[in-house]
Amino acid sequence: MKGIVLAGGAGTRLYPLTTITSKQLLPVYDKPLIYYPLSVLMLAEISDILIISTPEDLPNFITLLGTGERFGIRLSYAEQPEPNGLAQAFVIGKAFVGGENAALILGDNIFYGNGLTQVLKNAVRNSENRKATVFGYSVPDPERFGVADFDENGNVVSLEEKPENPKSPYAVTGLYFYDKRVIDFAAHLQPSARGEYEITDLNKLYLERGDLSIKVLGRGYAWFDTGTPDSLLAAGNYIAMMENNQNIQVAALEEIAYLNGWITKEAVIKSSGEYGKSKYGQYLKKVALGEIHY
Repeated sequence: MKGIVLAGGAGTRLYPLTTITSKQLLPVYDKPLIYYPLSVLMLAEISDILIISTPEDLPNFITLLGTGERFGIRLSYAEQPEPNGLAQAFVIGKAFVGGENAALILGDNIFYGNGLTQVLKNAVRNSENRKATVFGYSVPDPERFGVADFDENGNVVSLEEKPENPKSPYAVTGLYFYDKRVIDFAAHLQPSARGEYEITDLNKLYLERGDLSIKVLGRGYAWFDTGTPDSLLAAGNYIAMMENNQNIQVAALEEIAYLNGWITKEAVIKSSGEYGKSKYGQYLKKVALGEIHY
C-alpha cells in the first residue's frame, strides 16, 4: 500500500503564523506537525509515502525529511500549485500510486489512542478486500466537516460535505484508506459548487457500491484538525500532557521504524546523537538501549 500526506494549502486561518511557512511545519509541542500524520502511516506499516505541498513550501519539507531513509521509509514529493480539493491528491499522485491500494492523510491531522495501530492495520486489510475505510469522530461543530449519518445498526447511510444542518455529530476525519480503484474514481470526479474535487464525493462512490466502511473513533481516541490557532494550541497541550505524564514520545518516527524492523538499533543511536540534548534525542537513546517497555 502507498501513502500520501496532503500538506498543501495556504493555512489562512492561522495567519500571521503561516504567512511565511506551511502550517504543517509549525511546531506541535516538541515536533513539527508533519511528524504526526507521517507516524500514522508508519504505524499502518506504510513505508512508501508521497508528500504533496505547494511549490513554495516543498523545499522546506525536503530539507526537514530528506529521502526518509533515517526513518526507514521512502519519501517522494509532488507539487499542488492550487488547493483544488482533497481528492485532487489522487490525481497528482496517480503515477506514484500506480496500481496499488492507497491511504491519504491530511498533513494537519493528529490521531492518538490505545489500539490505534490495530485499527489502522484493519483498514489496510479492508483495502485488500476492495473496501474503503474512513474514520468518524464526534465533534461539537460538524458543519465544518464532511458528516456521516448512520442507521440504527450503525451502518453509514449518507455523507454530506459541510452541511448547514448536519444529520449527526460525526465528522469524517482526514484519514482515508482505499483500494486500487481510487485513482480511476478520482479521475472522473466533477468539481463541486465550491469548485473543488471533494473527498466526500469520492467516498460516496464507494458508499454507493456498498464498499465504504466507517470506523468511529470513540472514547479513548484523540483527533485534532489543527487548522486554527485554538486547535493547534489544544493539540500541543494534549501532546505535552501525554508525553510528560507517561514519559513517552508521541510520533517518534525513528522509534516506529525501529519497532517495524525498518532501521537498526545503531541507526536509532545515530539519530539520537544528531538530535543533541533534546528530550526527543534522549528518548531515542532509551529506545535503542531497551529502556522503554511496550
